[in-house]
Amino acid sequence: MPTTGNYFHLHLVSDSTGETLITVARAVAAQYANVTPVEHVYPLVRSQKQLDRVLDEIEEAPGIVLFTLLEKDLVSRLEAKCQQINIPSLSIIGPVMQLFEAYLGASTAGRVGAQHVLNAEYFARIDALNYTMLHDDGQMVDGLEDADVVLVGVSRTSKTPTSIYLANRGVRTANVPLVPGIPIPHQLETLKKPLVVSLHATPERLIQVRQNRLLSMGAESGNETYVDKQSVTDEVAYARKLSARFNWVMLDVTRRSIEETAAAILKLYTDRQRQRLPE
Repeated sequence: MPTTGNYFHLHLVSDSTGETLITVARAVAAQYANVTPVEHVYPLVRSQKQLDRVLDEIEEAPGIVLFTLLEKDLVSRLEAKCQQINIPSLSIIGPVMQLFEAYLGASTAGRVGAQHVLNAEYFARIDALNYTMLHDDGQMVDGLEDADVVLVGVSRTSKTPTSIYLANRGVRTANVPLVPGIPIPHQLETLKKPLVVSLHATPERLIQVRQNRLLSMGAESGNETYVDKQSVTDEVAYARKLSARFNWVMLDVTRRSIEETAAAILKLYTDRQRQRLPE
């Protein structure tokens, strides 16, 4: 394997933003813990001149080449160069497009960046992001009924990053902290439209995350209660009691990444929407 030390070069060539490539490449690379990819990302490659620079860099640092290019001349030239210098290359969307063509019996439109058009879905995502930023961390609780999803939980249960991730998927998401001794907003008690999800984690996990947070802020002193095991255990119990009282969906995020948490919530939300559809 042509690697240097414990890393290898990974070239990602796209005629659009490169988001698809990056997601796929990182998902696969994560399965190989002993080697680290050095990413070379080339977005918006749409001309032979732009490809010239890419080919020069690939030749200087040979490695795996993944691409999402629709222009056949660019694909042919890239593949020929990779064959010439004896390195692997693969079109990420090519096999998928061939499968679609075979099943649908129709050729592709060949529109570069078609998934990024300014359509209704795009503006729905922007609207969701705006809503989520305005309703972060218990702000503007009078607008909670307009949410699709409301996340609740004690501190450091990833409410804000999960909310933003969901908003980027077009889900209007608000989040409200649960703090013992501070009454929850009365608006939260009477919600009808939104799905309310209570995020939970073990006290041990919360303490670990909170300690890391305090360390990064240089604020270890004066915050002993924030990471005290009994206090955190009481917080978790308080959140669980509230969730049971108001029949909120409970989701354990102890061992979940933001993406996994969001995926679980999206499934809950989708299932709920389907149940509400008229027969």
